[in-house]
Order: sequence, then structure tokens, then C-alpha cells
Amino acid sequence: MAPVVKIEDLHKIYDSGEIPVHAVRGVSLDIHRGEFVALMGSSGSGKSTLMNTLGCLDRPTRGSYWLDGTDVAKLDSNQLADLRNQKLGFVFQGFNLLSRTTALENVELPLLYSKKRMSAKEMKDRAMYCLEIVGLSKRYDHMPNQLSGGQQQRVAIARALVNEPQVLLADEPTGNLDSKTSIEVMGVFQKLNDQGITIVMVTHELDIAHYCKRDLILRDGVVVRDELVQDRSVAEQELQRLAEAEAKAKLIGNPVPAT
Repeated sequence: MAPVVKIEDLHKIYDSGEIPVHAVRGVSLDIHRGEFVALMGSSGSGKSTLMNTLGCLDRPTRGSYWLDGTDVAKLDSNQLADLRNQKLGFVFQGFNLLSRTTALENVELPLLYSKKRMSAKEMKDRAMYCLEIVGLSKRYDHMPNQLSGGQQQRVAIARALVNEPQVLLADEPTGNLDSKTSIEVMGVFQKLNDQGITIVMVTHELDIAHYCKRDLILRDGVVVRDELVQDRSVAEQELQRLAEAEAKAKLIGNPVPAT
């Protein structure tokens, strides 16, 4: 089966000042359907540039990129926008929800720009289905400020899913969340991936990358490691361990008084 993402000899050079910045240097990789890939590297490694290229937000200086069989280099700006809307879903560190809009309306938003002709009821039903997938259908009428950080990120994930993308791109999706909420969000991603959704996630956190199936490590614009994750963390199991540890701590902190 052909890869959903295929990159060959990709380079990105920024002409900023006297010395050009070579952000990505000849990267080639395939990502197949159903993979869950962590894109890692220190600041300046090229991971953000590569993610922007995968998201059709930036064009490479040279090299090739095929997304679901489409040669991205041959598309104009309008065609790129259509491709992003139809083939890609985006999840960001800062959630990027509209503050005066309900969870349901935030999720519906990409459908308003879709070429799919849908009635208002069809859009609502699709958005509600995506909220149900992430466990927030009962909070469909809540504004973002009425939701926790983890719940806001779940709404953002639902919004990314609403157009049935081929690839879900997540840029530091747990960066603004505490440890427990981060595990909960990774649990959502793992369940989506178990359903066959392809996910590429930028993260600088090793423990978060351990929830993925494959790690790509960049340094100075080059992939220096590409390996399958061994002893992969399972969010459901980690949350169970946390709950047991919290229960034990409460028992120790509140001993039963002697009679």
C-alpha cells in the first residue's frame, strides 16, 4: 500500500540576513496509514519546519512531498487550502478555539469551509459525533472558558476530526497541560489511532513520545534516528496506576483513628 505521506530529499532554506539558514537538509521518509509518529528534536532541529511542510503551510526549497498520492508542489495557494481542509486535521498547543463560540460551533467550523455540501443538521450531527468520540458530547453547549484545559484540547481534537482527515497533525498538544491531563489527552490520541487514524505529533517530551508507535529524531535538519517505540506506554494503564497511587496516598495521609 502506498504511504499516505511521502517525502523525498526535502530541503528548506531560509534567506534571513547574510547567512542562509538550512532548516531541513535532505529528509526522506514514508508514513503509512495507521502510524502514530512522534517528531522530536531540540530547538532549531528542524522539526517545526518539517511539520509546517507536512501541513502544507510552507513550501520546501527543493525536494518532493506527496500527500495521499497528491504532488503538493503542483498545487497553487487555493488548491493547497482545499487540500489542508480535506486531507489534514490540526491540533495546536494553545487549543485555538473561538472564545465566544460553543464547543459544538467550534467543531462545526471546518465544515463551513468544506467543499462537501452539508445541511445545517448534517453539520451538527457530524460535529456531535466527533465530540462523542472525544467524550464531550454532554458539554456541546459550553464555551471554552467553561471547560478545563484538557477538555478544550479534546474539543480541538474533535474539530480536527470533523472533516475525516487522512492525517492528524498535532503540534505540542500536551504543552499547556498538567501531567495527568496530558496522559488523558494521549489516551484520546491512542484510541483514535487504534481506529486507524494516522497521527504525526511534534513533542519535546520523551514520556509523551513513548505513547506513540514510532519516533523520528531530528538534529540540525537531518533525521538522525527513526525507530519503533519499545515497551510503548498505554494511557489507560498509566491513568489506572495514577488512580491507585492517589488512593494509596489518601489512605496513608488519613489513617483510621484507633478505637
